[in-house]
Amino acid sequence: MSKILIIADHLNGTLNASTARAVTCASQLSPEAIEVLVLADDGAAIAAEAAQLDGVTKVLHADNAANAHPIAATLTPQIVAAAKDGGYSHVLCPNTTFGKDLMPRVAAKLDVAMVTDIMAVHGDYAFDRPIYAGNAIITVKAPEDQILVASVRCASYAEAAGGGNAAVEALSLDAELPTHTRFVGLEQHKSDRPDLQTAPKVVSGGRGVGSEENFKIIYDFADKIGAGVGASRAAVDAGYVPNDMQVGQTGKIIAPELYMCFGISGAIQHLAGIKDAGTIVAINKDEEAPIFEVADIGLVGDLFKIIPE
Repeated sequence: MSKILIIADHLNGTLNASTARAVTCASQLSPEAIEVLVLADDGAAIAAEAAQLDGVTKVLHADNAANAHPIAATLTPQIVAAAKDGGYSHVLCPNTTFGKDLMPRVAAKLDVAMVTDIMAVHGDYAFDRPIYAGNAIITVKAPEDQILVASVRCASYAEAAGGGNAAVEALSLDAELPTHTRFVGLEQHKSDRPDLQTAPKVVSGGRGVGSEENFKIIYDFADKIGAGVGASRAAVDAGYVPNDMQVGQTGKIIAPELYMCFGISGAIQHLAGIKDAGTIVAINKDEEAPIFEVADIGLVGDLFKIIPE
């Protein structure tokens, strides 16, 4: 039986949906207990959200003024202390930007290897994870005599249901926090559109859109159908959109119910980011574009004529 600690991913006082996906993964590990750790300056409200997730047995929140901004160097020693004091067999975190930055440090401080991007569970210590930019899947087995530190591929798991009523406890951690790293500022792209990583519908544009100004047609179409907006790496590199909109192996891995892409040829790294999408619709003027090999619905034509029509 496993005792699992999940590190909550949250921002601006709200729990990220990726945490609920990590709970779903943890529930497949025959857990004795699934506990969530919230590290914040005042995490009571976030902890209350986490307590409603089905399968969670306890939520711990360690409040510290140093946690006002999620800096990996500051959070790591606290997680290490919690992992050791709590007797956990597994420490999991969503494989979001937050988790990618944080969990390798945690593994290093615990002196264990890390399993990244879990996409399927075969046992308490056996998992599937992608390799070669998502072109192959490998099954790995971790040592059973040490704490397992891992990140969860959010696109592979549904969000845990609500309706839970886990106990919430304040936690005091004896951890020495470093002073060599400090928070300066956060530059964040803000949008009223659905979050790219959790939206059920996503519309993306590629280099074929042509310019930053032309991307307006993608935004307008997405707004009409209530979709999140993404982009290919080529569109980001060309300066059409901010890099936090990039979809792909080196961007965001997503799994919407509907994925529509315009002017995207279908590079390997982009396909790796959308492989778990429900229905893929592609529009490109090049009938030989690789995107048509994976699309459920493909249309060869000029996106600037097709979208308005």
